[in-house]
Amino acid sequence: MKSAYEKVQAARAKNRPSGIGFIKGVFTDFIELHGDRRFGEDTAIVGGIARLRDKPVTVIAMEKGGNTKEKVFRNFGSPNPEGYRKALRLMKQAEKFHRPVICFVDTSGAFCGIGAEERGQGQAIAENLMELMALRTPVIAVLIGEGGSGGALALAVGDEIWMLENAFYSVISPEGCASILWKDAKKNKEAAECLHLTAEDMKQMQVVEQVIPEEGLSFCEIFTYLEELLWKALEEKSQMDLDLLLETRYQRFRRFGQLD
Repeated sequence: MKSAYEKVQAARAKNRPSGIGFIKGVFTDFIELHGDRRFGEDTAIVGGIARLRDKPVTVIAMEKGGNTKEKVFRNFGSPNPEGYRKALRLMKQAEKFHRPVICFVDTSGAFCGIGAEERGQGQAIAENLMELMALRTPVIAVLIGEGGSGGALALAVGDEIWMLENAFYSVISPEGCASILWKDAKKNKEAAECLHLTAEDMKQMQVVEQVIPEEGLSFCEIFTYLEELLWKALEEKSQMDLDLLLETRYQRFRRFGQLD
């Protein structure tokens, strides 16, 4: 069985499919849409309209890129405010046209540069959290790699949150945690254990509903499995009364941190 830090390394592996890889593997007829209508285009978040079998959906994914040139172009998967605002624009569009929303989350965190702060990084994330909680259409988020702090949470407020087996979800990276607690980033393995950031930990704490298995499966098989899960989940959610859907979503997050 892999340790917590081995799963962190697996989530960061170079050969792991990116957000675009998941879009191409699970959906068909993807049409990418660009821009936040306020500042510009953010290539760290890719979004648009696609089909899940015969169902139109809105798909939004964080994209890190593959080689060095792509990673620089995608800002290493760390979105700026305009990326979150683009995502929110597409979510509101999905609400208007009654399309479910599927988000693929994979980021070490929101970009923390001066420009991002000047353009309202914190506000952009907060607006996503608020609007997603009340979005009147089904929302499912899937953590496919790194789930870093508020940068990940901004696309992970939904009716259900799923995680791949080797993904992780944490308020801070193991290296950052080790640097703060022990003033030594080399204690990242100990920090990873303390953070309880694995998919199994998240499932046990009821932060996520599903853990998508990876052991012994190719990513083509994972894409097929994920397609089937999404189809069944969206069929169920789409038949729910919208007021009940929103109340269930609200209560899902209200349960966090409650002691038995």
